[in-house]
Amino acid sequence: MRVGVISADPGHPLLAATAAVLRGDGHRVGFVGPDGVPLAGGGEPGGAAAPGALADVYLLKARTPQALALAGRLEGRGAPVVNSVAATARCQDRVEMAAMARAAGVPFAETLRTATVGELVAAGPDLGFPLVLKSRDSRRHDLVARVDTPAGLAELAAAWSGETVIVQEFTANSGWDHKLWVVGGQLFAARRRSELSPGGRGPNQPLPPAALPFAWIEAALHIGAVFGLEVYGVDVLHAGAGAAVIVDINAFPGVRGQVGAPEALAALALRRAESGAM
Repeated sequence: MRVGVISADPGHPLLAATAAVLRGDGHRVGFVGPDGVPLAGGGEPGGAAAPGALADVYLLKARTPQALALAGRLEGRGAPVVNSVAATARCQDRVEMAAMARAAGVPFAETLRTATVGELVAAGPDLGFPLVLKSRDSRRHDLVARVDTPAGLAELAAAWSGETVIVQEFTANSGWDHKLWVVGGQLFAARRRSELSPGGRGPNQPLPPAALPFAWIEAALHIGAVFGLEVYGVDVLHAGAGAAVIVDINAFPGVRGQVGAPEALAALALRRAESGAM
């Protein structure tokens, strides 16, 4: 099999480990950037997306408009792409993501309003603090912040004034984020100190899925069916008494430090190559 990986980083731990698994089984793997140019150090040159040389399956790690356009062209030529362009796009706009999840019965945090950070400063006295602000466009290095006071909001606006954000009500929680990842139906999990808690984000601590409430697992798998995702992450806050609030969904996250994740991704790639385009 020939597997193409659309990514700006062929050294990404999950992708590099998955490529090693595939190559160890005799498969060919090539990395290509979002612009369609093969990446140095990415393995088989040109094999991923060169004209007339389609791979048997593509893994869409990059989520930039350029990467989605490339993946769309490959899908148009009949190549299976994981995740599909449509499924990936459903996770880009956090307003649409939340609306779609809530309509499907997923316990997703409600979006209170959408505005630029600068516009929120002007409305500061009318806002109820604390609040969570997130970039409306889900992307690398986007804005995710807890704001406790109008002064804190003004400080944030100094760097992010024109950024369009969604506003979520702050959910009182244990101070730990739970990260649930699904790769081809296989669940992985970890917890870490929340980036919104005092002291900031801590390292991931792997969790056995059996340690999670069944309702959390059920919700995570349901999200895959709703959004059409095959590789995705779900951010969960424990709101007490076993209740969960889902605060984000990510198409093709890093899934770092999870034993068995590269093997699960390699197996998914081969299944999709054998079954063809969805």
